[in-house]
Amino acid sequence: MASLGATPGRAPQATGLGEAMASFPSPAPVRGPEEAAEEQDEEEPAEIHLCVLWSSGYLGIAYYDTSDSTIHFMPDAPDHESLKLLQRVLDEINPQSVVTSAKQDESMTQFLGKLASQEHREPKRPEIIFLPSVDFGLEISKQRLLSGNYSFIPDSMTATEKILFLSSIIPFDCLLTVRALGGLLKFLGRRRIGIELEDHNVSVPILGFKKFVLTHLVSIDQDTYSVLQIFKSESHPSVYKVASGLKEGLSLFGILNKCRCKWGEKLLRLWFTRPTRDLEELNSRLDVVQFFLLPQNLDIAQMLHRLLSHIKNVPLILKRMKLSHTKVSDWQVLYKTVYSALGLRDACRSLPQSIQLFRDIAQEFSNDLHHIASLIGKVVDFEGSLAENRFTVLPNIDPEIDEKKRRLMGLPSFLTEVARKELENLDSRIPSCSVIYIPLIGFLLSIPRLPSMVEASDFEIEGLDFMFLSEEKLHYRSARTKELDALLGDLHCDIRDQETLLMYQLQCQVLARATVLTQVLDLASRLDVLLALASAARDYGYSRPHYTPQLLGVRIQNGRHPLMELCAQTFVPNSAERGDDKGRVKVITGPNSSGKSIYLKQVGLITFMALVGSFVPAEEAEIGAVDAIFTRIHSCESVSLGLSTFTIDLNQVDGLALLAAVLRHWLALGPTCPHIFVATNFLSLVQLQLLPQGPLVQYLTMETCEDGNDLVFFYQVCKGVASASHASHTAAQAGLPETLIARGKEVSDLIRSGKPIKPVKELLKEKQMENCQTLVDKFLNLDLEDPNLDLDMFMSQEVLPAATTIL
Repeated sequence: MASLGATPGRAPQATGLGEAMASFPSPAPVRGPEEAAEEQDEEEPAEIHLCVLWSSGYLGIAYYDTSDSTIHFMPDAPDHESLKLLQRVLDEINPQSVVTSAKQDESMTQFLGKLASQEHREPKRPEIIFLPSVDFGLEISKQRLLSGNYSFIPDSMTATEKILFLSSIIPFDCLLTVRALGGLLKFLGRRRIGIELEDHNVSVPILGFKKFVLTHLVSIDQDTYSVLQIFKSESHPSVYKVASGLKEGLSLFGILNKCRCKWGEKLLRLWFTRPTRDLEELNSRLDVVQFFLLPQNLDIAQMLHRLLSHIKNVPLILKRMKLSHTKVSDWQVLYKTVYSALGLRDACRSLPQSIQLFRDIAQEFSNDLHHIASLIGKVVDFEGSLAENRFTVLPNIDPEIDEKKRRLMGLPSFLTEVARKELENLDSRIPSCSVIYIPLIGFLLSIPRLPSMVEASDFEIEGLDFMFLSEEKLHYRSARTKELDALLGDLHCDIRDQETLLMYQLQCQVLARATVLTQVLDLASRLDVLLALASAARDYGYSRPHYTPQLLGVRIQNGRHPLMELCAQTFVPNSAERGDDKGRVKVITGPNSSGKSIYLKQVGLITFMALVGSFVPAEEAEIGAVDAIFTRIHSCESVSLGLSTFTIDLNQVDGLALLAAVLRHWLALGPTCPHIFVATNFLSLVQLQLLPQGPLVQYLTMETCEDGNDLVFFYQVCKGVASASHASHTAAQAGLPETLIARGKEVSDLIRSGKPIKPVKELLKEKQMENCQTLVDKFLNLDLEDPNLDLDMFMSQEVLPAATTIL
């Protein structure tokens, strides 16, 4: 309850009213609790609702992302009957629900049935929702799209202009996509996503339409992401982060993620899930990274990074504005974002316009940003808003509001005089009184409760109307307070109402320019990612990769594992020659722990980094034609997978015969054989000549040296084949008992020479003694006086079998 009052003999006080400031003094005001709350909002998990249609070999896909209140769509795209493209989209965006038509062909029905049965799907399987096929009609879908209430379209547009505007964004010639969009809008309206508790006249906020495509993408399965440790989620150690669940552990994403804003981090994760073969796009990214790596550009990079840290969750603010839920802190955050965006624009205008990103920021960050910043800076009283926890305006914006505030500010001294005169007319036993103002109630006379005032009847005072008792103060209406109500009215509520109206008008001005704010996020997040990649390249000593699509495979000069080199005290670089017409299948042998798996992962990670537009940990890297990266390194067993260990082993190509058969199959492809790196301990693969001879196969090994009984690892790849697996050395390093190692070597020699393996005599004697002791214990425990004891049975079941075994 806010109040304003005065008591005779005491200094007038005001509660709930702050002094108006002349202007917002700085683009980076002091961070308050409301801003901290806004950052909490940024971390809320997003919901994604996807709508899909499949017809005649084509897909129409659209989805709604609650994190930015934006609809994303993919123009009609061809897909195989197995719906691999759809599966790729689902793996990438992880929707909470999948909406489709109840009328589907067999391929889609089987696919959705399989999707619904995936109990082990992480984080969880989506809800499958079927809508009547009529909801996906072409004409009704067009009508829904054209009649939608979109805040990014100015109200001043005519119906014809609105149609032309939407036609420039939405591909109305893609009939499946249009129907998918129509079905998605129907679902959003029916479920009222994000506005469940709002009035039914309030529509789901849609702040924009964005196109996404999955062309030129390099295929990578989830096993590869896991094995290469591109992402690695770990439980968050803070009890206050339980809701968010996971944090990024030691991973490629973790070491490269030096982004300053949430939207940059989100885009970097998106790039990691969409490695591309689009050389124009990759070189465009690398050009920016290379520019910021130049020593003379370090200062500008740091300045841009500071500005990017103020780019906040604008879509969330725009969504609140659309729903009229704007918080006090939203205005401060939006102003800082727009002000920082103007700083980014001015900085990029001074940078080389030959780089596309700088040119885009300089041009697309239009004067609408300056208009928004100017309006907010001139209208919003930030300090007053934070003090009163509501929207307040600066002086000289509205003369009527200024006048009412002046009258309200002058009330304390005036009410002091009124209270003094009221006290003269009260009982002399009453020591003091005050006149207070309560919004929505009005002016009241407040007096302290006397000891004699026990019962409610004692509260009655002649000439006064009793209202209520609060904190040992009695509140009354008097003739004078009624006059004040009529004279001054509800100033506080009037001021609030007028300021709320101004806030609504300001919101409309911002929403009308929402398009430029969306563009700010898109380009600022791209700049943030490339600055982060440049920072990582500078810190870790990465170099620019080159692309040669005419060649197959990769060529790496002195490459390093980006994660292992940060953990190991020393790291030995290794090279990899491209698999053109020679050496497409590289078979790597060597002892355990000699670095074979690290080398394989290193090649995969360097290739992956190059395909997301990052510099790489190598002196040189040339990336040829790569359309997929697959690994089979670690066997990941889990009951939830529903697969037997044997099936998993098959997937991991375990077993000499299976490995040889798979490699022979690939080698038989000849010119279309993929570039393969195989690390194995199956020396028989070479010794028995299970692979065909020819230039396509290249044998490599990890260099080692025997120093007496010790085996020294050099972790260096060289041509050749390992002479032995050196399993005994590895076992000794792992701490196994010497007797066990010796027996292993003995058995290995017997197998190699084709001789039978006989049990160890000492072990046989130990087993015999154990059997004898067991038999003696059972005999001594017999109760010979037991009438039910059957000695013949005991002899036949225990003594005779044991004696036979011992003999």
